[in-house]
Amino acid sequence: MSIAEATEVCGLSEHTIRFDEKSGMLPEIERGENGHPRFTPRKIEWLTLLYWLRETGMPLKQMRRFTTLAKTGGASIPERRKILADHADRLMAKLAILEECESVLVIKIASYGSNPKDDT
Repeated sequence: MSIAEATEVCGLSEHTIRFDEKSGMLPEIERGENGHPRFTPRKIEWLTLLYWLRETGMPLKQMRRFTTLAKTGGASIPERRKILADHADRLMAKLAILEECESVLVIKIASYGSNPKDDT
């Protein structure tokens, strides 16, 4: 799969994919005869994971640590699991805060009623 096709599947831009490759966050990418990168389904899975880690706010430093560990093999699974579990815990805490924020907004929106001239 070409880089253009990979962007469609994983949600990352070509620029981000190239950045991830140059920064060492991707396993080695095979190249076609023309020198262009070719992405296997396994590499797409990896790119997709990186996409979601970014979307959920994982710091780049932590992403780099995770990807470095992944390249070392099975012995690093406990530490990788902990990185992901800690990140999931932070997401749950953020979600709780966002749910509280939504509740406040719902109350405020309802307080305005249906007549815009009555709003203060």
